[in-house]
Amino acid sequence: MEAAVKSCKRAFNSWSETSVLSRQQIFLRYQQLIKDNMKEIAKLITKEQGKTLADAEGDVFRGLQVVEYACCVTSLLLGETLPSITKDMDTFTYRLPLGVSAGITPFNFPAMIPLWMFPMAMVCGNTFLLKPSESVPGASMMLAKLLQDAGAPDGTLNIIHGQHAAVDFICDHPDIKSISFVGSNRAGEYIYERGSKHGKRVQSNMGAKNHGVVMPDSNKENTLNQLVGAAFGAAGQRCMALSTAVLVGDAKAWLPELVEKAKKLIVTAGDQPGADIGPLISPQAKKRVCDLVQSGIDEGATLLLDGRGIQVKGYEKGNFVGPTVLANVKPHMKCYTEEIFGPVLVVLEANTLDEAIDIVNSNPYGNGTAIFTTNGATARKYSNLVDVGQIGVNVPIPVPLPMFSFTGSRASFRGDINFYGRQGIQFYTHIKTVISQWKAEDATLTGPAVVMPTMGR
Repeated sequence: MEAAVKSCKRAFNSWSETSVLSRQQIFLRYQQLIKDNMKEIAKLITKEQGKTLADAEGDVFRGLQVVEYACCVTSLLLGETLPSITKDMDTFTYRLPLGVSAGITPFNFPAMIPLWMFPMAMVCGNTFLLKPSESVPGASMMLAKLLQDAGAPDGTLNIIHGQHAAVDFICDHPDIKSISFVGSNRAGEYIYERGSKHGKRVQSNMGAKNHGVVMPDSNKENTLNQLVGAAFGAAGQRCMALSTAVLVGDAKAWLPELVEKAKKLIVTAGDQPGADIGPLISPQAKKRVCDLVQSGIDEGATLLLDGRGIQVKGYEKGNFVGPTVLANVKPHMKCYTEEIFGPVLVVLEANTLDEAIDIVNSNPYGNGTAIFTTNGATARKYSNLVDVGQIGVNVPIPVPLPMFSFTGSRASFRGDINFYGRQGIQFYTHIKTVISQWKAEDATLTGPAVVMPTMGR
């Protein structure tokens, strides 16, 4: 691990002095290489992580979009200038790279989340140390090889593997200037505190409990399809999964139809034709999901659909959990207060929109939420009053495209600057300000000026 950081540090001086146009050209070649190899990367993701091939391709594609955005660096790195702020004096700012940056990524998006990080950091002139999840290292290794093929110099991107010791190493090492993290709250809080304590800039995207508020005036067929896809897709292993439905008023009567749609989803290995839901990442993850479902039953929730006992032919020992629906869930129940991270939809009920907003705002997480309605005034009120960083209006998973930034909030995020978009550029750079004065009379100045410079006179 020490050798990897030293390699990044050695490479930084020459890489940061490489022209921005040359760095841009490398990433223009890189995005084409990702496109050319997308299916191979997706196959590797499905093999290691289990998600369906279609979902794995989406994983790669959303990461590719960030690489494409990084190619706009010549506009994104522009500084600011104010000439003649006083006589013969100009002020200008420009953005400089931090040094060695590091990223710690989770198992659920083996391509997308690394691609949130190192392309944005490196195109700004930083070198990067990546620690992918030990469960799914293959995609990161392949992406690194493609970057090398695109022309990135040796040492500009290094990868280390490991668990707790590797995380502590990144948090503590004095040559690492910033840390990007995506994962659980427990790990994210720890990394934010430990990294910040050592003077590092840290951005930490963490857990979520994303609510889908269903109004009775919404398009029923479209809404139910959106809910089912967003709750159970990727086996619920998304930080933006719509894991909680809040049915308002007469929308409560739609539950039987929602359950019927969930029953039709095909659960099997991710590389099998027609697969809708693949396995969970590990036996431990399966046990945790099943335990949280049982806790909901024990606390009084109604089990409308139970996917815990599903058997997949040919994969009887697989980590499969089928679509599961818990109704009559109350805010104090453990199945609601904890992020389940599995194909489980918990359903709460509200009589009014205001009651639904109170439910969402009383939950500590602020990653994402969605409202389903055909009423513009309802959508506007919800968008204005709900305290969540990313809001979808008839959009179940409102992950912004990379010309914007990923703006999860409250207990879902720690730090001051968010991922990708313009905020990503800000995170991986610092500003230098130069105040310049060139006076003709300086050549004949006869004595020192000892009073405070006022600049405005």
